[in-house]
Amino acid sequence: MSTKLNVIKIGGNVLDNVDNLERFLTDFALLPGLKVLVHGGGTIASEIGKKMGMEPIMINGRRVTDANTLHLVTMVYGGLLNKNLVAQLQARRCNALGLTGADANVIPAHKRPVKDIDYGFVGDVESPDQVNVPFLASLAQQGIVPVFAALTHDGEGNLLNTNADTIASTLAVALSRQFEVNLMYCFEKKGVLLDVHDATSVIHHLQPGYYQELKDKGVIFAGMLPKLDNSFAALEQGVKAVVIGDAADILDIVEGRKAGTRITL
Repeated sequence: MSTKLNVIKIGGNVLDNVDNLERFLTDFALLPGLKVLVHGGGTIASEIGKKMGMEPIMINGRRVTDANTLHLVTMVYGGLLNKNLVAQLQARRCNALGLTGADANVIPAHKRPVKDIDYGFVGDVESPDQVNVPFLASLAQQGIVPVFAALTHDGEGNLLNTNADTIASTLAVALSRQFEVNLMYCFEKKGVLLDVHDATSVIHHLQPGYYQELKDKGVIFAGMLPKLDNSFAALEQGVKAVVIGDAADILDIVEGRKAGTRITL
């Protein structure tokens, strides 16, 4: 049987909250076996941008990345957040290495084509088949834990701002060709909620038919839809299991003591 590997994406209010983040990193460091961490950081980037006189440009809830915004997210994602996460993991005896998709050509992407909206320097990942799995496998063999910022590149010298959920899903699918991969999306809720205003309304199992039914009814919070779409796509392409849950429960979820929302086909 293939070696197990956990791909874990962290976002939401966990990155923004010192206590939540420290607890998560302590638990992440304690996770046994091979692991990869992917992080976003849009809220922090927006806050820092505002201090620099840059208001975020959002269309339909998505960030438009012009040249100045690309400089901002590169500094915040690839620098401030990524290196702080790495340093804090090193303090917990977890030998982490901060990366973007440009490093070692791990995640090639292309600039999103302009249709009705020009999102600027936003990247769409080429394919899981293009991920540099041998490089990541070599890190695993050395006991090094990759920590990915939400940046990719186009092979022509340009960095691209890329959805962190998509990066996590892409890495999980690519690595599933060599490892038994579990993908976990961590944020500040206990899972996917039937009612965004009721923290106890967790959907513990979500299958495609039920998901479509809830989408048609407009029940699921819109911001959760890309995460769920990535989850189902990952399962269809070879990922063993996908869970969406509370970052505070990561050890319990991985070891089966708590459920979160389990995505199944």
